Amino acid sequence: MTTSTTSESATAAPLLDLQALVVAVRRRRRLWGALALLGLLAGAAVAVLLPPPPSAVTKVLVAHREDQPNDSGTLIRTDVALLGTTRIAEKALDALKSAEKPEDFMADYRGTGLTNNLLQIEVTAGTEAEAVARARALADAFVADHVRRMWEAAKAESQALLDQRDRMRDELAQVNKVIGGRSPGSDPGASASTESLFSRRAELNSRIAEFDRRAAEARTGTPQVVAGTQIVDAPRAVRHSLTEAAVTSAGIGLVLGLALGLALAAIGTAVADRPVLRREIAANLGVSVIAELRRPPHRPAGLWQRRRTLAARERLTTTLVRAVRGSAEPVSLLELGCARATSVIALNLAEALGAQGPVVVVDGLPGAELSAGRRKPGGPTVVGGGKTATVPHQARRLGVGSVAPGTAWTDLQYLGGAAVLVVRAGHGSAAWLHTVARQLADQRVAVLGVVLIDADPGDRTDGTLWEGPYTAPRGPQERAARQNGTSRPPAERQARQNGTGQPRTERPSTPAALVPDSDQEAR
Repeated sequence: MTTSTTSESATAAPLLDLQALVVAVRRRRRLWGALALLGLLAGAAVAVLLPPPPSAVTKVLVAHREDQPNDSGTLIRTDVALLGTTRIAEKALDALKSAEKPEDFMADYRGTGLTNNLLQIEVTAGTEAEAVARARALADAFVADHVRRMWEAAKAESQALLDQRDRMRDELAQVNKVIGGRSPGSDPGASASTESLFSRRAELNSRIAEFDRRAAEARTGTPQVVAGTQIVDAPRAVRHSLTEAAVTSAGIGLVLGLALGLALAAIGTAVADRPVLRREIAANLGVSVIAELRRPPHRPAGLWQRRRTLAARERLTTTLVRAVRGSAEPVSLLELGCARATSVIALNLAEALGAQGPVVVVDGLPGAELSAGRRKPGGPTVVGGGKTATVPHQARRLGVGSVAPGTAWTDLQYLGGAAVLVVRAGHGSAAWLHTVARQLADQRVAVLGVVLIDADPGDRTDGTLWEGPYTAPRGPQERAARQNGTSRPPAERQARQNGTGQPRTERPSTPAALVPDSDQEAR
């Protein structure tokens, strides 16, 4: 059983067709290729025209009293933060005897913690010699400040321990005085008090010795920290390779330009909604794609490519000859975005039909490419659209027109009662393709099929509609009925609307979606 609804097909259609998006982006390779090339050239130009300023680098080994094997880098991060203070910058400028502001000098250097105890300092300046001098002054200022802070911390700790020791000595002196003021006696309570005083004196002596030891260790550990903090890599100028910088900048520019181009192509494709696949074009026009012609290569084609192109054109001409011979009415070629290609196809078709009798090509294109162009001697006759009355009755008439925006739709029926649409892939939007199908149906122009120009080589979709709506007259009987002032019987129209009429083909399938009545409905 065959069920058909337009709503079901619309519901099943994805919001974004990835295959169509990829094909459309690939077709716009000129855009993202040009942007990628522009990014490449811009990156190389920036590296050449804006070279990095002269710079110098030095490394400082920083020792800490609080160093631990499991340190997570907190101490070296503190050193990096201290390096970026105005105190260090001011001391370095004083050593250089420079009047520059410390705030301005801080913007010309930066520190990086390589390990828990290794600090790298990078300085930029106007010349390499100045950069080296600034790096040395900055490293010396940092080492001096670090040593001073370590000495001050050790001195403060030692002094605190000594003060605590002195307090213990004062208390010990009081205990000794109390012990010396007591006379030996037999009172058990006095003996217990004296024993506690002796215990207190021993504890105080032990604590005084401990404070002395800790104060000595505080003073002894500071020289190790001072000796361990030193410049391990002398300041040196950093050599910059122009070639490496240009290659790196060009690569970055290439990637950024390519990403920007792909993004613009994808966004433009999604917004424009211009079908490029055979499946989409056939569905939007409601007519099957009967032939296609790919874009010729831009570079000079080889012998085999020329033979392939000629063979494709011959196959296209043969297909159109069969379509024209099978129609009892004059046939026209209606182009959308490919006027020149349609003119060539029309002339080739007229030459092929000329073997059976005279053929007259009626030029209905907006320009004068067909009627004013060069033609072979003895080729088909070409007349303007206003001279159709002069065409002999015994001559076969082949019309050439356009369905681009601005077309006079009422003039298309004078070019022929049947038409073959020649459409460039990706030229018209989906809404305009719906408009073309609706206008041709209103003018009762039978559409025999679609010839797709500039088809994508990677398109593997099927552009055949096995069962579609009656959007235009299909045959000489209905054409004759329209000329005689009659129309299709209501019973037959009702039968076709209910789906009980005779199908157009023997192969059953789901009917194609109907043409919307407005551009808003198409979107």
